[in-house]
Amino acid sequence: MQRNSVLTVLLVLLVFPVMTFAHPQGEGEVGVRIVSDSGVQFPKHGAYPRGRHEGRFFYLEAVKGQRYSIEVTNRSGRRIGVVIAVDGRNIINGKKSDLKRDEQMYIIAPFETNTFEGWRTGMDRTNRFYFTEQSDSYAEKVFADASAMGTIALAVYREKIPDIDLYSGKQSRMKEEPAAPCAPDESRYSATAERKKSEQPGTGFGETTHSPAMVVHFDPETTMADKIVLKYEWRSELCRKGIISCGPKNRFWPEDYEFAPIPKESRG
Repeated sequence: MQRNSVLTVLLVLLVFPVMTFAHPQGEGEVGVRIVSDSGVQFPKHGAYPRGRHEGRFFYLEAVKGQRYSIEVTNRSGRRIGVVIAVDGRNIINGKKSDLKRDEQMYIIAPFETNTFEGWRTGMDRTNRFYFTEQSDSYAEKVFADASAMGTIALAVYREKIPDIDLYSGKQSRMKEEPAAPCAPDESRYSATAERKKSEQPGTGFGETTHSPAMVVHFDPETTMADKIVLKYEWRSELCRKGIISCGPKNRFWPEDYEFAPIPKESRG
């Protein structure tokens, strides 16, 4: 039977779903935070690449050895599909990603926040993300791919609204697509190459964690609704690029406050 839809069913999953009741605020279809295991957000800074580029771009301060999770909030009232690529590799199947609508993606319900902790290596497990050097990164060690090293990229696709039969008042039946297979276990790889002091950061393949998933049908719209790219760098590199201020404090420009301090005897 010929299929009208080009898309495969996407591995979906509400990994540790957390309901939020906040209304959409700010720009973009989704909110994205990179958080440590203690729940602290890694600092990020707005970036404006030269030329015209679709999407929102940020610099992120990476901390070597720190495990991290990607927290995504759906600000809309519709289900969305999110393609997530770390160091250029799709976090579900490890394949090289171009953030296209035919890739495997996670599905997030309206106004929900989902947290993604690592590379999916089965229907019930992932292997943790952690900041490391390029030679120790998953993309480099397994695929010898540094084409998008040091990036966390997300593409958001809204769910296509089913056609309505105006005569019967019934929705047309959505065509079922074959389920995507779970990602193979890629934990067996060659020994780590010798690390270099000047290496840029990458994301490693950490310990296995329990993370149940399920496959659902999702038919994404043709056009991408939102795109977010975070370029993570060591603090020293962010200082060198002038993204953050790391020099000696200016005695005429205290950064800790913007108002005159209140004398102790005047404090309530």
